[in-house]
Amino acid sequence: MSKRMADWFNGVWRSVSRVGWPVTDKDRAAAMISSLFLHIHAARVSRHVLKPTFTFALGLISGILFLVLSVTGLALMLYYVPYPPEAYRSMKDLQFVVTFGIVLRNMHRWSAHAMVGVVFLHMCRVFWTGSYKAPREFNWVVGVLLLLLTIALSFTGYLLPWDQLAYWAITVGTNIAAYAPMVGDQVKSLLLGGHMIGPMTLLRFYVLHCVILPLAMLLLISLHVWRVRKDGLSGAGVAAPVVEEQAGVFPASTKTYGLMSLTRRPRASVVARDPNEEVFAWPHLLYREIAVALVVIIVLHVVSLIFMAPLEEIADPTRTPNPAKAPWYFLGLQELVHYSALIGGVIVPTLLVLALLMVPYIDRGTAGSGRWFAPERRLANSVFTALAVVLVVLTIIGTFFRGANWAWVWPWK
Repeated sequence: MSKRMADWFNGVWRSVSRVGWPVTDKDRAAAMISSLFLHIHAARVSRHVLKPTFTFALGLISGILFLVLSVTGLALMLYYVPYPPEAYRSMKDLQFVVTFGIVLRNMHRWSAHAMVGVVFLHMCRVFWTGSYKAPREFNWVVGVLLLLLTIALSFTGYLLPWDQLAYWAITVGTNIAAYAPMVGDQVKSLLLGGHMIGPMTLLRFYVLHCVILPLAMLLLISLHVWRVRKDGLSGAGVAAPVVEEQAGVFPASTKTYGLMSLTRRPRASVVARDPNEEVFAWPHLLYREIAVALVVIIVLHVVSLIFMAPLEEIADPTRTPNPAKAPWYFLGLQELVHYSALIGGVIVPTLLVLALLMVPYIDRGTAGSGRWFAPERRLANSVFTALAVVLVVLTIIGTFFRGANWAWVWPWK
């Protein structure tokens, strides 16, 4: 390539990237700061962030799965008609007519299921490492809301194939919502667009799944990532938090504006980190993120080529399967509802969600923050782990050990 041609390509690249391909440390820092997509990273990161056993990249994998779902979802919208029975014909066209349509649908389906599980594991990781403590309390709340939105996105998408599995799973799921006292029937009617699943239900679930919930998800993900960028990650590589007033940085003070007095309260800060414990995000962090993304996409392709997303016969309101089961992530609730509709369907999930939202504001101490299963947090970790295990066990029971009339069956018989 001639020097003139090389200079031309270099000019085109610099018009896009502003910095060019980074060679020196100064260029690497500038590349991270000036890039539209990379500026969410700090120019330098602590070495503990690079340890795969600290975060297991669960937050990154969740973001990658959301991106895959967005891309495959937009592609599926080109072939989908949100009206029964055209919706079912759309699924058949994807299976037999559209080139690679079945792989596209499989990737979307398995990514949705994987995202529910990965976001749940991400929340468990944050709790077990005490990473919800100050100054990250609010970001934990955002994470809990993201988990609920992830489940809602998967639930609304469950109906779209309009087959027997989807129809009766949504029937069970909306019936669980109806158990809420005073507002249960109104919530069910709002979801269904009437008293039973029909064209209005499919349209509402389609709009929720493709427009309203993704926009809310994108907003909260942006807020979540921004707070991670501002608050930093907890871990052994970060100095222990101190109170600014004690450190002599910003003493507590009171200012008066008219009739209103504003008090500056001391809050947690972070002592300056040792530069020797930091490395440049480019290439150390960025290349690891690219590698994780490639692995996730390859695994999704392999799974989508081997395992077909379920598609039963077209939905028939006159043929009720026995048993009719909710989506797998609601089977734990369905198992509880089997014993008590009010307690299992309303009281238990409401208390669990409220407890998760209040955890960082109840557990105010900083002991054990940033360490896996710290001895100082043995009680909190034990309670959380017990609840998580119970939820998983109930889900497994509802999936494999319940048969006709919700009777106990052994799956190997």
